[in-house]
This record gives sequence, C-alpha cells and structure tokens, in this order.
Amino acid sequence: MSALQQELLSILEHKKLTPHFQPIISISQQKIIGYEALIRGPSNSPLHSPLNLFDIAERYGLSSQLEFVCRELSIKHFASFNLDSKLFLNVSPCVLLQPEFKTGETLRYLEQFGVSPRQVVIELTEHKPIDDYELMREAMIHYRSMGFEIALDDLGAGYSSLRLWSELLPEYVKIDQHFIQDLQNDSVKLNFVRSIQGIANSLNCNIIAEGIETKAEFKMIESLGISHVQGYYFARPAAVPLVEIDSAALFEEEKKAAKNGWNSSTPIEKISQFIAPISADTPISDVMNFFQHRPELNILPLVDNDMASGVILREDFLSKLFSSRYGIELHGRKPIKTFIETMPLSIDCNTPIEHVSQQLTSTMRHESVFVITRQQKYAGVGTVLSLLEEITRQQIDNAKHANPLTLLPGSVPMNEQVNQLLASKTPFAFGYFDLDNFKPFNDIYSYSAGDDIIKAVATTLSECVPTESGRIGHIGGDDFIVIFTGEDWLERCKLVLEKFAKLVPSFYTPEDVKAGGIRAESRTGEKCFFPLSSLSVGLVSPLSTIHCQSHVDVADLASEAKKLAKKTEGNSYFVNLRHSPRNVEVVHSSENKIHANGKNCPIIQFHAA
Repeated sequence: MSALQQELLSILEHKKLTPHFQPIISISQQKIIGYEALIRGPSNSPLHSPLNLFDIAERYGLSSQLEFVCRELSIKHFASFNLDSKLFLNVSPCVLLQPEFKTGETLRYLEQFGVSPRQVVIELTEHKPIDDYELMREAMIHYRSMGFEIALDDLGAGYSSLRLWSELLPEYVKIDQHFIQDLQNDSVKLNFVRSIQGIANSLNCNIIAEGIETKAEFKMIESLGISHVQGYYFARPAAVPLVEIDSAALFEEEKKAAKNGWNSSTPIEKISQFIAPISADTPISDVMNFFQHRPELNILPLVDNDMASGVILREDFLSKLFSSRYGIELHGRKPIKTFIETMPLSIDCNTPIEHVSQQLTSTMRHESVFVITRQQKYAGVGTVLSLLEEITRQQIDNAKHANPLTLLPGSVPMNEQVNQLLASKTPFAFGYFDLDNFKPFNDIYSYSAGDDIIKAVATTLSECVPTESGRIGHIGGDDFIVIFTGEDWLERCKLVLEKFAKLVPSFYTPEDVKAGGIRAESRTGEKCFFPLSSLSVGLVSPLSTIHCQSHVDVADLASEAKKLAKKTEGNSYFVNLRHSPRNVEVVHSSENKIHANGKNCPIIQFHAA
C-alpha cells in the first residue's frame, strides 16, 4: 500500500476534512442566496489540495467513500451556522452511477443535522464522459422527489454539458470561469455567455457566473442580465462563511446611492399586474374557454408550486390553435405547456425599472411580457408597454420639475429627497445658496449676462459637489439648494465660495472690477454702490436636520441662516446649529479669500432648542 493511499484511508477513517464555503449571490435580490461547499484536506498533508485529494481517491477506487465523507461534513458544518440559505453540494455523476452508490445517505445526513432538503442543491461536477443518460435522469428524478434542486457545474468545460442540460433541466447552471475571465474584452466569450443566458431564459433556469475576479467582469455579467454570481471578487471560500458581502464590491453605484439617500429609482413592482395563473397541465380546451368567457384577458401565466413556467398570450394562442383546420380537435386534450416555446424573462420585484430596461436590451429579448417574482415565486407580470410608459412618465416628471435655465431639479424633487432622507434617518446637511447684488448686476449688464452668472453658479456647484457628496437643486431665480450627504459638507461649501470668488470678476468690466462694484438703482429708486456679486450661504448642520420633521422645517432653518449670512459682506456662509448645544458661526471672505475662525469672523452663540 502506497503512502498516499494510506494517508487517504486515514483521512477518511478519522474524517480529517474541513469544508469551506463560498457565497453565491443573487444580483436582483442583492444578497447571498447560497454557499458552495468546497473541501480541504489536513493543512500538513500532501492531500490538502482538493485536486490531489480527489485524484488519489479516484486512483485507488475511493471516490465514493470520499464523496460521502465530504457530504456528511459539509452538511454538518453548514447546519452549525444556522444559515437561511441554500447549500450547494458537489456530486460527481460517475459516483452516482457506481454500483456501490448508497441511495438515501444524503437524506439521512440532513435529518441527522436538521437541514431541510429544500435548502440543498445537488451540483453535478462532470470530469468524465457520461454514457448512461437514462440512469442519470433517474438519479435526478430520485433527488428531486426528495426536494433537492439540481445545478450543472462548469458549463462549457465538460464533455457533454449541453446534453446534460437538456436531459436534466437543472434549476441552476454554472458557466465555466474560462468564459468569465476578461469577458469584457473578448467578443467571442461575450457572445457565448449571451447565448447561454438566452437559453437559460427559455428554460426558466438560473445562470451562475463563477470565477468572477474583477469589477469589470462583474459589471459586464450584470449588464447581460445574469441572475447569480460567485468568485474571488466577492469572497474567497472560508471555513466560517460570510453572512454579508461587502457592498462596495457588490453594487457599488447602487449602494453608494442608497447610502447617500439617492435610491429613488422605482422598482419594477410598481408596474406589476397580478393575473390569477393556471397550471401548466391545464388542457388546451380549458384555456380556450378561459379566453372565450373573459374577453378582457390577454395574458395567462402558467404557474405550478409558485413557480412560473410560461405565459400564454391570447393573440398568439388563438393564432396557433386555429392555424390548422382541426386545431381544437387535435390539441384540445393536450396540456397548455405544449404551447410554450420559450420562458419569458423572470425579474425580481425589487429590481429598478432602469435595470429591467437594460436587461431586456442587453439580452436581446423580443417578448412583450415578462414575469415578476418575489423571493423567486410568481408575483405578477409586466409588459414592455407598461415599462416604457413608466419610464416616459418619469422622464416627463423630471423635465417638468427641472429648471429650464440650468436643467437642475427644482423644489418639488428636492423637497421629496429631503423628506426621504428624514424618513430613513439618513444624516445630511443642507445649504441655501443665494446671489448677492444680483438685481443691480442684471439691470446694468442685461438679463442675458444675469443668466450667464446664474449658470456659472450651477457649474461651480456641480464641480464642487459630486454626486457621492450631495445633490444640487435650482429652486428659481438666483436661489440654489444643496443636500449634502458627505461628511465633508463644510469643506465643499468653502470650495464653492473660493471658486466663485475667483470667477466673478470675469463677468464685470475691468473698470468695475477695479472699483470693486457698480452704481445702480436700489429697489427704492436711489442710486447706490453695489459690490461685486457674491454668494451668501445658509447652512443647516446634520445635528439640526436630524431633529426636523419635514422639508419645511429644514427650509425654515436654512432661510434663517441665509439671512444672517447676508449681513456679512462678500462670499459668506452661516452654519445654523440652533437645535444643537454647539456654537454656530458666521464666516465671510475678505479680498476674495475665505477666512474660517479668523479675527474678522464673528461667532454667534445659539442654545439648544
């Protein structure tokens, strides 16, 4: 007996194996839905590597014994973490077909450790050609009868993956990592993956893209509409499984937007229409009666055990049924599922409408209807027409409330955003920006020059306050507001004032710049001297906004702060901390420079309300 064989027998006898778990993530649900169990040998053993471990087991005819020990330990360890998710167990088809294969062992392990069969996915990992498809099909029927789901591993790398897919109709198919690596730069791989996704859609199958290692690969996979992902980019296999994935690695833009309170995208659930479904085994003649007695019914979902398997459209159904003279006589007793050629796209109800539109486009789907699910169960249907109507409505609403000069959001969407932040208890600061001496400038230099300086304020704000730091609104005339969600809100405000102070002289003649301002009529008709335009900013600290009940309270505090800022000549800001025991300050510029906490910066004390 060789040393390696003896080492393997010792490992199996004492069960000296350690399961590691790598998360599988649902893109639409934005969470971990399962873990693939991966085995490691003893760290001080030449069989630590799973490749060596399984190669030696196969060499000495110990594959079945090894697989059952792996299965037992994986289930035992998985159960100890009490995870509300699925366990993907690797199973070799060759082991299933061996005479000594023990039926019922997996179920016994599950009962012993308290894991439901519905939590388990049998993941077929094919390393050798399979000849007996009938026996394989029977094995899968046996597993499904116990409540297990089936996954096919390494599609594109196996000997007969496509045939296995068509024979077994698994719930999950994993695309081999070869096709994922550098996918975004390889048109051949891209077309392959896109084609596989199209097949999966037609078969109501979930694709898992495994081996994702970079952000670029993930973003390309996401754009193709693939439902599940796995790889080092999210997490490496670990003996103690991760419960949550790093949000920065997963949905960077969406999570960043949610953190900053900009997650106002409408979920597809808004356009979902619940239509009472029928079973896919319903006779075609009964479906005919449904449509005859319900003239308003144009869509009929086919659902069994809460899972949609197809959608029947009235027009297509009648056209196909009566395309031959004896259509109803020939097909009447057949189940309606025989009329299903492709499965419509299934989309989670929480998916943003914009993502659904991108998904329909990227997967080149031409169906007019898609299925909407909640926790992978049928929840309703959506139509491309209703999707387009909602997108158009949103675009019209955005345009209706945008300022025509700067195209920035107006008061309505900004107020809604403030209310959303308050409701979610998201900390934010608020800034009210107002141009000083704008009317005399407008009177002397014309309204066109006035428009230019207003647009300059908008540009300056946009340059100094990026999306991740806040949202800018133009609420009319020369008034702007900014909702700051970054912690650097005060620094952003100072940067705005600095940039604007340097920019303002370019709007005046050299003579007026030298004089430091212009002479124009005041609102009472008197000739007065007005300094160069500047910005007065009323700021409300997060320590104050957190106590507000609505956008009205925030606006009142900002207006109060702006009035106090205007009492200081030049570019200035006033921070209102009226609801906080801390001080507030008025800071103003001198010679176009901002001086914070300097001798010319009066400090105003407010006590907590």
